[in-house]
Amino acid sequence: MLKIAENRQSFLKDGKPFFWLADTCWSAFTNITDEEWDIYLHIRKQQGFNVLQINILPQWDASYTDLHYSPKNNNSWYDLNDAYFEHARNMCLRAKEEGFELALVLLWCNYIPHTWASDRFETDLIPYDAIDNYVRKVHASFTDLEPVYIITGDTDFNTEQTVSYYVKGGTLLKELAPHCLYSAHLKGNYTDLPRGLIQLMDFCMYQSGHNPADADAPYRLALDLRQHHPDRPVINSEPCYEEMGHYGAGRYGRFTRRDVRRAVCTSILAGACAGVTYGAQGIYSWHKTHKKTRPGLGEAFDEPKPWQQAVMFEGAWDVSFLKNIMEGMQAGKLKPRQDLLVNNTKEIRVAETPCGMLVYVPYNTNVKLRTSLAGKHVQAVGLAERYVAEMPVREEDGVSVIGLHPFHEDALLIIR
Repeated sequence: MLKIAENRQSFLKDGKPFFWLADTCWSAFTNITDEEWDIYLHIRKQQGFNVLQINILPQWDASYTDLHYSPKNNNSWYDLNDAYFEHARNMCLRAKEEGFELALVLLWCNYIPHTWASDRFETDLIPYDAIDNYVRKVHASFTDLEPVYIITGDTDFNTEQTVSYYVKGGTLLKELAPHCLYSAHLKGNYTDLPRGLIQLMDFCMYQSGHNPADADAPYRLALDLRQHHPDRPVINSEPCYEEMGHYGAGRYGRFTRRDVRRAVCTSILAGACAGVTYGAQGIYSWHKTHKKTRPGLGEAFDEPKPWQQAVMFEGAWDVSFLKNIMEGMQAGKLKPRQDLLVNNTKEIRVAETPCGMLVYVPYNTNVKLRTSLAGKHVQAVGLAERYVAEMPVREEDGVSVIGLHPFHEDALLIIR
């Protein structure tokens, strides 16, 4: 099972460093057939993923499905459906057999009063006095599989009542399963954590999200959480989803694999270095051809491609490639070093590890650093092509200048 490393910013599994590379498969327990699940696990394992983030309850924005899996009998929170939880457990067993760690969300925001979601549309709120029975069912179904429990899903904390639900559920679950790790999945561009919840959390998650206006969120939120919670590992648990179509707030377009790489790299190099989560539109909602999607809210999301296409998006291979680099550079011991950057931009991110330095360059330019690189080996990795170039360095007035790399998109400079 996973544990927090001694440096309090990364994970260990069986005593060895573990770089979290998760996929958001929120709708797994309601939308995926057994045959589809086997195919999905096979592909994601080949791609190098090692964690699956799943919503225990039905995802509010899952695509419509012909399957009829419900956690309740007679639509009552006081009468839980044993068959639903047994089926979900069997899916988890298959995932564990393939080597995946489980990150299971206890209470998504639409089930809790006065969150952004439950205040904006008609929803199925769980009664406060039904939480204990639900938590005990979750514990009985999953805890022996040693999951990470994510207490909240896509949430904010607008009232004390909201907080009380999460603290009640999280406290009881942690009493029942004290050996598991705990965290909280927050709404996009949000880092405010109530004290009662912080005390339950072993590591921090944030969501840089799917709004093009928040281009600085991946590194800004990482820096904020590292500053306020230096004793906890940090993960960007929901960067922009590949091919997520957005058309709200006067914007139109889709996130590309390059957008995903940028969010991932800037998150990690800003200190969210315990790992990262990937997402593909069409996977989190498990979309199938000719099925409708739920009405869009908030940032307003366009129609997804079917899961068979989405599972093979190029960005999944990109993040897997980055995972290999980060493991080789001991990113779990990374320290942000933005102070070394001379270039007048926050978009280039600089970090130091026990193996050397990493510099993410989103657009090609001469990178200038306030440190001597004499005797260092400098390479540029073209992240779109996954090619490697040897990079010369020159000195100018005490500043090391790494020249233009030969690639057409973003690059990661590796300095050993």
